[in-house]
Amino acid sequence: MSGSTLLKETGPREVFCGLTSIVWLHRRMPDAFFLVVGSRTCAHLIQSAAGVMIFAEPRFGTAILEERDLAGLADAHEELDRVVKNLLKRRPEIRTLFLVGSCPSEVIKIDLARAAERLTSQFKGQVTILNYSGSGIETTFTQGEDGALKALVPLMPSSRESQLLLVGTLANPVEDRLKTIFNRLGIQKISSFPPRQSTELPSIGPGTKVLLAQPYLTDTARVLKDRGAEILQAPFPLGVEGSKLWIEAAANGFKIKKDLVESTLEPLITRAQKALKPYIEQLSGKKLFLLPESQLEIPLARFLSNECGMELIEVGIPYLNRQMMEPELELLPENTKIIEGQHVEKQLDRVRESNPDLVVCGMGLANPLEAEGISTKWSIEMVFSPIHGIDQASDLAELFARPLHRNNLLSPKTLETA
Repeated sequence: MSGSTLLKETGPREVFCGLTSIVWLHRRMPDAFFLVVGSRTCAHLIQSAAGVMIFAEPRFGTAILEERDLAGLADAHEELDRVVKNLLKRRPEIRTLFLVGSCPSEVIKIDLARAAERLTSQFKGQVTILNYSGSGIETTFTQGEDGALKALVPLMPSSRESQLLLVGTLANPVEDRLKTIFNRLGIQKISSFPPRQSTELPSIGPGTKVLLAQPYLTDTARVLKDRGAEILQAPFPLGVEGSKLWIEAAANGFKIKKDLVESTLEPLITRAQKALKPYIEQLSGKKLFLLPESQLEIPLARFLSNECGMELIEVGIPYLNRQMMEPELELLPENTKIIEGQHVEKQLDRVRESNPDLVVCGMGLANPLEAEGISTKWSIEMVFSPIHGIDQASDLAELFARPLHRNNLLSPKTLETA
């Protein structure tokens, strides 16, 4: 491993649960529906995170567990069957239905895997029904996507065809741009997972080389490897450095000539570095503290330190897959302090003691820290924003420069002058 200092911490956590991933997955696959089996609190969480208007027709919903269900007075499977039947009658366009476990359904031990098998048999030919857990007992919020993709892998057709598979949800324009770059390098067969339609799953097999676009897909990577795919080791495509190495990993996997790769990427890199300059001026020398939530913390720390000149105080991460993160860890500055897990009270004490210029954290901690005069950036915004690839490096930097600019505008000195 690199010269990073790796420590582990346990205790109370402050993170969103895996249900939150539904917010971007339901947009990615418009023919799918996500039915949370949970409480009214689960329903309020998803509706708030998605910003859904009361008269909208979203592609997710909640099968509410009432007091009778929680007390074991009602047959939860019978109730679930009734809800699914009514849903499919009202929404016949649904092609894939995910039953999403929550904290309440996990606590009362509803077997959603068995329910999915039973309902798939009942509605065979009309809809495929799968399940995964989004419970906050077990997952941080981005792991919900990992669970959903892992559930889809057994449905992927087998193929020995040589191809590149981009794994992890990307904004459609970003995905199109990345595919264009790979096409210029001579890689013609490129698929994405998850696909833009849940029924159009890419094939998988010994000829498939996988590039992970997101760092939180540990289980998905494992089951893809079990299907014969090769997982290409690379940093993640955040910033110029990470994106360049990510693209080069694919080029090396397909034995693309180095000269072609350099000539293709050079103009993109030059343009991106020029666009980064004004943000580097704002971020350079500023102290950064990342609290654990999204699993994007290590790639973000690498980008903000190496390309934007920020000083890393501490990098928190919910859990660390050393093999997957090895290319990222090797790029971090010497003596970077990485904390796996969380004891939120102790971590907040360290935030206050270190007096950072910017803290990357969850929404639940952001407002209290802002009230104490500490500038913050929401972790969840990194998942919703199109930040991947060389072209997006300046957009990514701007997300972190923005709260510092806001803080300058609202500083007492500025307010007095005004």
